[in-house]
Amino acid sequence: MEAQRSAPPRGNTTTQPTGLAAQNTQFDIARDNLSPRFGASTFDINRQFIETLPQGTDSSVNKVLLQAPGVSQDSIASGELHVRNEHGNVQYRINGITLPDGISGFGHVLDTGFMGSIALITGALPAQYGLRTAGIVDIQTKSGSSLVPGGRVGIYGGSFDTVTPSFDYSGRIGQTEYSFFARGFTSNLGIENPTDSLHAIHDRTYQGNFFSYTSTILDKNTRVATIFGNTTNRFQIPNNPNQPFADGVTSAFGTTSFASQNLNEKQAEQNTFAVIALQKSAPGLDWQVAGFTRYSALHFIPDTVGDILFNGVASDVYRRSINSGMQGDGALRINEAHTLRAGFAFSGENTKNSNISTVLPDTLVDAPFTLIDDNSKTGWIAGAYVQDEWKITGWLTLNVGLRFDQMWQFVNANQLSPRANLVFTPTESTTFHAGYARYFTPPPQAVAAPVNVAAFAGTSAAPETIQQSPVQPERSHYFDVGMTQKITPGLKVGIDAYYKIAKNLLDDGQFGSALILNGFNYERGINEGVELSAQYTSGNFNAYGNLTWARQVATNIVSNQYLFGLDELDFIAHNWVATDHAQQWTASAGASYLWRATRFSIDMVYGSGLRSGDFNTDHVAPYATANVGVSHEFKVPDGKPITVRLDVVNVTDTIYRLRDGSGIGVFAPQFGMRRGYFVGLSQKL
Repeated sequence: MEAQRSAPPRGNTTTQPTGLAAQNTQFDIARDNLSPRFGASTFDINRQFIETLPQGTDSSVNKVLLQAPGVSQDSIASGELHVRNEHGNVQYRINGITLPDGISGFGHVLDTGFMGSIALITGALPAQYGLRTAGIVDIQTKSGSSLVPGGRVGIYGGSFDTVTPSFDYSGRIGQTEYSFFARGFTSNLGIENPTDSLHAIHDRTYQGNFFSYTSTILDKNTRVATIFGNTTNRFQIPNNPNQPFADGVTSAFGTTSFASQNLNEKQAEQNTFAVIALQKSAPGLDWQVAGFTRYSALHFIPDTVGDILFNGVASDVYRRSINSGMQGDGALRINEAHTLRAGFAFSGENTKNSNISTVLPDTLVDAPFTLIDDNSKTGWIAGAYVQDEWKITGWLTLNVGLRFDQMWQFVNANQLSPRANLVFTPTESTTFHAGYARYFTPPPQAVAAPVNVAAFAGTSAAPETIQQSPVQPERSHYFDVGMTQKITPGLKVGIDAYYKIAKNLLDDGQFGSALILNGFNYERGINEGVELSAQYTSGNFNAYGNLTWARQVATNIVSNQYLFGLDELDFIAHNWVATDHAQQWTASAGASYLWRATRFSIDMVYGSGLRSGDFNTDHVAPYATANVGVSHEFKVPDGKPITVRLDVVNVTDTIYRLRDGSGIGVFAPQFGMRRGYFVGLSQKL
């Protein structure tokens, strides 16, 4: 019943499930019934769509999501994107289970290689979706009929000395399905280049991902599933040559001459998560209870001498989070007209923020000394919901819900949030939806941690104000209306409009050389937009396109004021400003054609530019880029087929800025990837 905007299937690989596969497929259907996307806007991306994009499953999750309506890019190599102009506020789910918050950073925790499908869910969400609500990235692992026993080994690489080996294998033993995936990645383009040159300076990265999934049928009504993932990333921070010293700084540790291209800053990140879920399915009643845990850590290592010279401070920053909890969801079919759903979730998170800063006295004489600021906190979040899906007629359905959330962190707060969605389907080819949602969004605990601002008084890192009101949860009213229309059997179009009114609008920014975010609130915010989408399928040809107009403005910074200059605080207190991640026009499009055993594909993105200038009054130049790909599957006599692919990223070698280093909470310029050539070879096992 959701307003669904599915990506084109791009291939026919359906398999009729039998035996264990059939049982798991039925459990998957029952699990999906626990968290319907009723009345929300959904863009579905199946496995075939991912595999036929340029770069295929060697593309990151965020690059794939750029093909969805309303998604704009930021630092893609570092894992940033914006859904409906929001900063962060995206929730990731695997098989209906919410992954807990970790440390804000740029590592890719998830990989397209293990995914059976992805859906981006936006709009006025049903009551089971809480906390992070700008977009729900709903990931389904390969299971049941989508799990084909066997595997694949591959190697992919090319420009920027990129090498990506990968391996996956799936199968069935007894009553257990299993799937394993591993990937390595190394490149000379780990983070966006701060210059427009083809090759970045000091930008090597080493990354590794591992994922496993198991599903065991205990009896015809019971299934136990496990999920495990680990990501370890190492980055060099790219350098911007010919930069001047900080104002008034002439030397540090006796060094009076230092070229910024020789800086040696580094950052490391690790994420590990595990889930175990018990699912029960019986006629009229389905439920699932899951326990989860996540370890997340991030460490920025400065170039002490260089950072003092260029920034006036060198900060060794460490953040760590251990987050564990439980989630339960249930669905009871009362009668033909009513389905009652309810659930709960709670989690406890222990965070540690450590900042060892080397600074100069405010006289800027060459007498560096160290300040240590440590902060630890154990916080809790709990929530519960209940909702009723009422089929008023065969073509009209109303879903009404109520959600309650409570946080005990640096700030204690709660909210009771009503939700309502109406879906009207006058014909099989036409669907209208309208919804309202009240949202409650706590800040990530590590991002909201207070800092000992007073300790920096009288130093080269002293802020212009020591005011530091605590970061508050965001509270908002969200309205969404839209429709989808099937014009011909192969052509479907859609339109969706949204309007959000926020109190204590949450935002993050990079306020130093460490690529680590700090949070703050605007007193009020408005977010609005209109999304257009279309998909076309005819035989072996598939195409899609999306166009979005959007605006997000806010006023008056009411927390962590020390992060800003007094002129910024004064201007924003008396004016509405665009948020730094607000982009007015965003578009994406793509097409694929299968000719015999050869697949040709192209995808494109357009952006009118993120904000820049004093108080975000300007924006960087608009840009458009395109990627192309060709892949061919070769049959091997008496063996498994081999697939060869060639991809060209940014085929026109467009030079474009994502950031120019100016704007609210923006520290450094970033340019998009220049043209790159990549080849891949993989063999099925």
